[in-house]
Amino acid sequence: MPRDTRPIYRFDRIVSTSPMMKDVIETLQAVATREATVFLQGESGTGKELAARAIHYNSPRKDKEFVIINCSAFSDTLLESELFGYMKGSFTGAMTEKKGLFEIADQGTFFLDEIGDMSPMLQVKLLRVLQEGTFLKIGGVKPIQVNIRLIVATNKDLKALVDAHAFREDLYYRINVVKIVLPPLRDRKEDIDLLVDDLLTRMAERHHEPKKQLDPEVVRFFQEYDWPGNIRELNNVVEHAAIMTRGELIHMKHMPTELLSARIKRPGSKIFTDFRKISLKEAKRMAAEEVEREMILDALAKSKWNKSEAARQLQISRVDLIRKIAKYQLQKP
Repeated sequence: MPRDTRPIYRFDRIVSTSPMMKDVIETLQAVATREATVFLQGESGTGKELAARAIHYNSPRKDKEFVIINCSAFSDTLLESELFGYMKGSFTGAMTEKKGLFEIADQGTFFLDEIGDMSPMLQVKLLRVLQEGTFLKIGGVKPIQVNIRLIVATNKDLKALVDAHAFREDLYYRINVVKIVLPPLRDRKEDIDLLVDDLLTRMAERHHEPKKQLDPEVVRFFQEYDWPGNIRELNNVVEHAAIMTRGELIHMKHMPTELLSARIKRPGSKIFTDFRKISLKEAKRMAAEEVEREMILDALAKSKWNKSEAARQLQISRVDLIRKIAKYQLQKP
């Protein structure tokens, strides 16, 4: 029985008001019904896998296999056996014949993530699959014919790798048919509130609980922060904060410890509080707490979370240190 197209991968489920993302979505919709190879480029966490799945599940191949592999997660030898499979007895330990992912993806879509980390030897073999639609298993002599739709992704500058002779030029032009650049979250900050609201809504539905809200200070912080991990980092931060929040309002104290530390250390950092609404005494207390929290984090990091050693560095008792760790809800990374 054909599988459904999975509503989560409908293009109207991609949350955005950013002009940059609207252009991306329009391009994804245009290429979904075609057979062209798609090249997705973007930083880690920008949603390359989500884009690839959206293309597949809105394409004529939606009822066939969607196969994904991260090229950076395997050594050359393991990646070759995963991609192409092997014949029984082709090497020590090959006790049975194994299908490769190209064979499994036949008639479907194959998503090669982090293709920039693929070795030159495997680049040659991939080029043959694209040009001839055939490949040999390890130890095999009979070519295997496949029909796949290829989507590739990388967070690297492939053209720079080509210029440095680290990536094959002929393969680069073979995969660079339709190139889609996914913008980092710092360039589409108008989407942050929408993304957070969508995530909190889905979390409330999943856990059958009231939807949590962000304190205005957290909203301002989210807009100021650069999000180096992009949407993946945003999702993790919101989920962490929601778990740490006992009530329905998420405050700065519910943020992950490393995020609070980054907030203080980054150049040009600001105290994300409207000082017009608080007294001078309160402002001094907040600033002192920021410094105290940072000093404690620094001592814990240097001592590898040995509380006795950290307390000695801070010249306080171990009991006082434990109380302050609880006060600031500090967690060992």
